[in-house]
Amino acid sequence: MKPIILQGHERSLTQIVFNAEGDLLFTASKDKIVNAWYTSNGERLGTYNGHNGSVWTVACDSQTRYLLTGAADSTMKLWEVSTGKCLKTWEFLTAVTRVAWSEDDEMALCITEQRTGQPSVIRTFAINLADPAASSSTPLKEIILSGSKATCALWAPLSEHILTGHESGKIAKYDAKTGEEVNAVHESHRANITDIQLSPDGTYFITSSKDKTARIFDSDTLEEMKVFATETPLNSACITPLRPYIILGGGQDAMNVTTTSSRAGKFESRFWHKLFEEEVGRVKGHFGPINTLACHPQGRAYASGAEDGFVRVHWFDESYFRSRPFGDLEPEVEV
Repeated sequence: MKPIILQGHERSLTQIVFNAEGDLLFTASKDKIVNAWYTSNGERLGTYNGHNGSVWTVACDSQTRYLLTGAADSTMKLWEVSTGKCLKTWEFLTAVTRVAWSEDDEMALCITEQRTGQPSVIRTFAINLADPAASSSTPLKEIILSGSKATCALWAPLSEHILTGHESGKIAKYDAKTGEEVNAVHESHRANITDIQLSPDGTYFITSSKDKTARIFDSDTLEEMKVFATETPLNSACITPLRPYIILGGGQDAMNVTTTSSRAGKFESRFWHKLFEEEVGRVKGHFGPINTLACHPQGRAYASGAEDGFVRVHWFDESYFRSRPFGDLEPEVEV
């Protein structure tokens, strides 16, 4: 499983996402730019320049027409994928830490940071697909969070609810129209939730946390279904289509990386069996903590972005798809 290494960022990666077809990968970084890449060969398609601070988050719509980004310059921007043109900018009082598209691409959400006396706020906006530049600057709904700030969020299936992960470890579900909290789980994670990603069918989702665990929850009831305990803080987790695996990524905090070997820092991508809750393999390669993971929509590959500034795209070998419960993954996969 030889990786394609993407070298287009000067600073650490913050979020990477595939488009719906899986032929493009979008990467956001602290170096203020967003890159688009062909996943088949690692060629850079283009760059989206316009933010004046670290770009924390990126999301692509289902048709690969438009891109949403959020950054430390307190703006959310809407881009045309094919031309790189910025079509719309929303300005806020604090940094935008997460953006996401609704299922039908007609709404977008963003999370703004809790800072300088400003609360953490989840906002939803209507997107005019016929003329995106004419999209309203006034949010459809503002959900002002009085307790722990939200660190990540996504739309639940049918886009009637919003699922959020919080700094305290709380998982919550909000009504997208009324803004009311309809359900919450406080007892599962014990530390900051770093990522939240849906399963391919949307019926469950996975979270990663600094408490060194990843957990799977039911999208409807928020019932905790599975727990994956590791020995390192986790920054991202994703669910693989086709095969019964999840992939976890993290590692020792960046401030301590220079004094630690890559092996001791635990910078591998970790494969766990989704049902048996057992680790089945690791993929090495990064020289810093893995900050973000994404799975190919058809389950043919996965990508990882790390503190070292590199993105690695791994296309799975044929052995991965064999019918045995664990495929041919070994306890240690050398790359």
